Amino acid sequence: MYRAAASRLRALKGHACNKQLVRSASASTVATKSSSSGGILSWLTGGSSSASTPLEYPLSGLDLPPPLPDYVEPGKTKISVLPNGVQIASETSTNPAASIGLYVDCGSIYETPISSGATHLLERMAFKTTKNRSHLRVVREVEAIGGNVQASASREHMGYTYDALKTYVPEMVELLIDSVRNPAFLDWEVNEQLQKVKAEIAEVSNNPHGLLLEALHSAGYSGALANPLLAPESAINRLNSAILEEFVSEHYTASRMVLAASGVEHEELLSIAEPLVSDLPGVPHLEEPKSVYTGGDYRCQGESGRTHFAVAFELPGGWHKEKEAMTLTVLQMLLGGGGSFSAGGPGKGMYSRLYLRVLNEYPQVQSFSAFSNVYNNTGIFGIQATTGSDFAAQAIDIAARELIAVATPGEVDQVQLDRAKMSTRAAILMNLESRMVASEDIARQVLTYGERKPVEHFLKAVDEVTPKDIASIAQKLLKSPLTMASYGDVIYLPTYDSISRKFHVK
Repeated sequence: MYRAAASRLRALKGHACNKQLVRSASASTVATKSSSSGGILSWLTGGSSSASTPLEYPLSGLDLPPPLPDYVEPGKTKISVLPNGVQIASETSTNPAASIGLYVDCGSIYETPISSGATHLLERMAFKTTKNRSHLRVVREVEAIGGNVQASASREHMGYTYDALKTYVPEMVELLIDSVRNPAFLDWEVNEQLQKVKAEIAEVSNNPHGLLLEALHSAGYSGALANPLLAPESAINRLNSAILEEFVSEHYTASRMVLAASGVEHEELLSIAEPLVSDLPGVPHLEEPKSVYTGGDYRCQGESGRTHFAVAFELPGGWHKEKEAMTLTVLQMLLGGGGSFSAGGPGKGMYSRLYLRVLNEYPQVQSFSAFSNVYNNTGIFGIQATTGSDFAAQAIDIAARELIAVATPGEVDQVQLDRAKMSTRAAILMNLESRMVASEDIARQVLTYGERKPVEHFLKAVDEVTPKDIASIAQKLLKSPLTMASYGDVIYLPTYDSISRKFHVK
């Protein structure tokens, strides 16, 4: 064994000393050393080799590519409006892939008592059988080009997205529009998805934070935003293909659609999509259903020994009041929080106020974090927490203390605020690196503002947030009625009125 290794080392040594294999810039730049300076194993032990080229000398005959510019201007969003009202928006990118989404200004806020749960079911019925394709054909066409499709339902929008290489943009656009415009709603497919919806409803208790967020909307609002995003159990036996067809024909109209793409030339997208959507009915846009924030209380007895709760307040105006909405985003980042066992560093919120002042101080608290949901005309902001039942009342006191603290001028120092603003900027920019997020951002802004504002516009709004703005927005929140939702061992929680009084700014 030793002899075999020694013979291999001798062969390697002979190979290394073969001067024909040594690349150099010129003979004058080669430093030749005796074998005693390091030997054959010097490249393993860190010693110098017998022949080397100083790193400051480029290799001869090697053409280096030009360096990248210090700044590459992002592609601007172009928007075209067809005669029937369909909006087509896109931005270019150097990425070899593209993400295309068809978004409809139609979410659960448009549901009626008859169509309650329709958007949840429509999300599950996405990319099923159409009038032109079987479900199997849809799947095979997507797989054939290595694409990825998905659908999402929210309170204000329905979204259908397709992600694949740019060379397949025509195929992507055609299949996407066919799936949204021409669903067949076969009875057996609808019934199959209804059973899956039923299973999701049964599992809702396994996601307490999701349950609380839904409960905050149903308790805190009267009107459209009180409609559940998750189909109610009573809808399972009522929903059918006829209800879905009626809902789609009423709301999936031209003036409420945006075809948005990231990574596609606008003229190319327009030439492909226009013939496919130009015949959609140009029905006038329906007025968004009204929602009134009232505040309220929701309590559900569940598992014993643990209590999940959320307290929230309203931000009137929503995204139509950009400055306040962006200040609220910074406030959420400033408070931060998370789970008591969450790993990470500064980017995971370990320097946020709730992490330093609550999670590090109270081992009884399992999770404690700020959240916000902002819509076109309103929004809610608050704190959600999980703790042992015997500590729940004290945890509510802590939540009140923390919200009152940020509402008190001088309590938030500039260092904390600067860290929160930088984290907000980083989150915005990193999210927009995703093609699917970028196409969704294009569509949502076009549906909300009628245009897509550049990211610099929002980054500037973040930079302009001051400690005074933080205190002002927190005071405005606490002046609205309290909405509270709790799940688990809730019998020891204080009354709604006593909790509401805790949040009054002194």
